[in-house]
Amino acid sequence: MSSRSAIDVIEINGGQRDQLLSLEENHFADLKAKEVSTKKLGVAITAFANAAGGDLYVGIREENSMGVKFRQWHGFKDIEAANGHIQSLEALFPLGSEYSYGFLRVAGSTGLVLHIQVQRSPQIARAHNKKIYIRRGAQNLEVKGGAAIERLRLDKGIESFERQTVDTSIDIVSESDVIAFFVNEVVPSITPTRFLKKQSLIKNDQPVVAAVLLFADEPQAVLPKRSGVKLYRYKTSGPSTRDTLDDIPISIEGHLYDLIKKAVQATVKMVEDIQKMGPKGLEPVRYPFETLHEIVTNAILHRDYSIATDVQIRVFDNRIEVESPGLFPGHVTALNVLDEQFARNGAIVRLINKFPNPPNKDVGEGLNTAFKAMQKLRLRPPIIDELRNAVLVTIKHEVLASPEESVMDYLENQEMITNRLARELTGIASENTMKLVFYRLAKSDLIERVPDRKGAASAWQKKRVKSTSV
Repeated sequence: MSSRSAIDVIEINGGQRDQLLSLEENHFADLKAKEVSTKKLGVAITAFANAAGGDLYVGIREENSMGVKFRQWHGFKDIEAANGHIQSLEALFPLGSEYSYGFLRVAGSTGLVLHIQVQRSPQIARAHNKKIYIRRGAQNLEVKGGAAIERLRLDKGIESFERQTVDTSIDIVSESDVIAFFVNEVVPSITPTRFLKKQSLIKNDQPVVAAVLLFADEPQAVLPKRSGVKLYRYKTSGPSTRDTLDDIPISIEGHLYDLIKKAVQATVKMVEDIQKMGPKGLEPVRYPFETLHEIVTNAILHRDYSIATDVQIRVFDNRIEVESPGLFPGHVTALNVLDEQFARNGAIVRLINKFPNPPNKDVGEGLNTAFKAMQKLRLRPPIIDELRNAVLVTIKHEVLASPEESVMDYLENQEMITNRLARELTGIASENTMKLVFYRLAKSDLIERVPDRKGAASAWQKKRVKSTSV
């Protein structure tokens, strides 16, 4: 029996069971029959731990009848029957911090389904056969070869590219204008070379990556395609395409302290030219400066510099996307990023904070500040996604007001509103969905159709009070 004193058994209903039975196996979810071997179970669990974590359900088997595949709830007869699986789990992670588990039971179905929730592990997890696996889509793939394992170590933040040496002269950092400024402002009692050596920014008479990024006047000269920012403007609210790209992308370069400032300023300047439908008609789009500053700063400081791709900022009519190369490091995920801290580039984060008026004043609070600033303007919070090899933050310009509130606010200042204008105002894509909003407002006697406007020209206005003759 497991040493854990209390194991939850959660009762679920038939609808919830059916949802599980139809669950699509993907990067975050896997289903196994209770007969699964502890070897295969270990592969699945460690693959999740080496990726973004996930949910594993043991006790759902796949049947095949007349060539038709379907799933069936067929769990353990009791908790003790799953002892082998639980002991296997605890052997993989003795401290238990990488997982939690419980059982699901539903009336009318056979047995208990073991639900294992796996967290991303800060270290590389190995299966019972001592091999390393990683979850990719709905597959558990073995990580083979030194280069692949090294890539995983970098992804997890076990090793940081910032400490690797760059094949160039130390003069690029010891004789730069930026190191002269920094030493004069921060540590005037020490020479640049002495400071760099004390901070372990020089190894074997060569600067490390962190030194070049922070103190070379032009890091891009020796670290091309991995130390700059690309800024794009797409004149659309839809997906990015060549046809909607406005002019050529802007390349932003310089040492990190300067790069962050220039990237934020260029993004703000680009956004200032955008107008969006608001309650008073076309209005300039406003994003909180704090949100743009913190998210761009975070993307540059915490990116994976081993990946030869610049940070990308894409400005659309209705949103801004900031894409930072590399996955979340350590145990950090898209779900816990606001609560957890793990600095992939510890030296960079620490040293840039020593600059006058540093971009990361409130270390560890940047993204929380960005979210709070959006809330103050009653805009929807940013969306954080982990892609295959990058972290994407989407800052949407969408008000928290309901579609009904947005329509009525607009009609406080404008005579009428069409379906097209209302969709632009609310962000609703479907014409029919927008019609339902109008119908609900009309049913509440708040709006009415504008007479003599039909078809594509049809519009709605505030309900007029009919005059009564005496």
